[in-house]
Amino acid sequence: MSSVWTQARRAARMNPSIIREILKVTEKPGILSMAGGLPSADTFPVAELKAACDRVLTENPKEALQYAASEGFAPLREWVAQRVQSLGMQVTPDQVLITSGSQQGLDLVGKILCDAGAPVAVETPTYLGALQAFTPFEPIFTSLDSDEQGVDPAAIAKLPHDAPGTRFAYLLPNYQNPTGRVMSLERRQAAVAAAKAAGVPIIEDNPYGDLWFDEPPMPSLASMWPEGVIYLGSFSKVLTPGFRLGFMIAPPELYPKLLQAKQAADLHTPGFNQRVVYEVVRNGFLDEHVPKIRARYKANRDAMAEGLKQHLPPGCEWQMPKGGMFFWIRLPEGLNAMDLLPKAVDAGIAFVPGAAFYAHTPDPRAMRLSFVTLTPPQIEEGVAILGRVLRAALDDIGAESAP
Repeated sequence: MSSVWTQARRAARMNPSIIREILKVTEKPGILSMAGGLPSADTFPVAELKAACDRVLTENPKEALQYAASEGFAPLREWVAQRVQSLGMQVTPDQVLITSGSQQGLDLVGKILCDAGAPVAVETPTYLGALQAFTPFEPIFTSLDSDEQGVDPAAIAKLPHDAPGTRFAYLLPNYQNPTGRVMSLERRQAAVAAAKAAGVPIIEDNPYGDLWFDEPPMPSLASMWPEGVIYLGSFSKVLTPGFRLGFMIAPPELYPKLLQAKQAADLHTPGFNQRVVYEVVRNGFLDEHVPKIRARYKANRDAMAEGLKQHLPPGCEWQMPKGGMFFWIRLPEGLNAMDLLPKAVDAGIAFVPGAAFYAHTPDPRAMRLSFVTLTPPQIEEGVAILGRVLRAALDDIGAESAP
């Protein structure tokens, strides 16, 4: 049937999130999901949020329910500017833009900095949501060589030769999604030095930085190159994702254009939500609340690490994450995570195949496991099921190759 609608060229480049599609599958009763990177609902400070809602609606109801400034609620912007000082950043509230989750920050970056055919550099692998945000603006992705410490500075240094005119390098230095890796101080310094020398600015995405288990993360990349880094943060992992609040900190020369892009998108982030969050955080609540989240997630991480050690077959590879929400697993030769997913779901568990996190040349043997939404006993059960699925698949390969 013919259509009267002619879609923009960029629409053809948009694809559904594989993670969201997988989450639909995990809604089946009885599925133990290690797929979605959802914060544990048990960490949501319901009582504090309820009390803050009451205060806001009692003391400033008209202002809270009215249109608000596009930049965001001024006291919350001031709080953010002060909060990031712990990461070595010295910024003013005028550099802070409150966004509808940090995902909107990625969209705004794409609108302002991406052109069709212009190179954009990303880690290998990288956050799927960033690829989705940038792709409609038709950049050419350049995959940067990466290892267990994150991006290889030498790969950044080669950008002027390999991808001249690269608009930015998108990096996640703290407990990266999907790998869970963290960049050392030396690696951060080398990466920033390489980016400066190459003339390639950086988008620093840090939604997981507060979720450290053993020691706090190193200084931010933005603290090392304030004029060359846009910094993205989020309230979703430390309060609640349902309020959809994030923030970006931009160099003064870029801030006005990012603000204009935001005004075109939504005019302003929900003012009521911002006031409620400010009421919750303004007196140091996060300093008491976040350590409880860390303790819970660390116990879950330890449970998954023990389960992986006990139940996964030989040939599986992983590293112990020092924070965040994920394990990144590489399966033995011959296994394909995407092909195994239906078998895993039939057995009662779900994971995210790793191929979706690559801009180029996906690794079919990679998978991501989230450890934050299940209890330790559920994690042990789920990993045991995963181990049985993997062993059965390896047995099938052995049977096929037998003479």
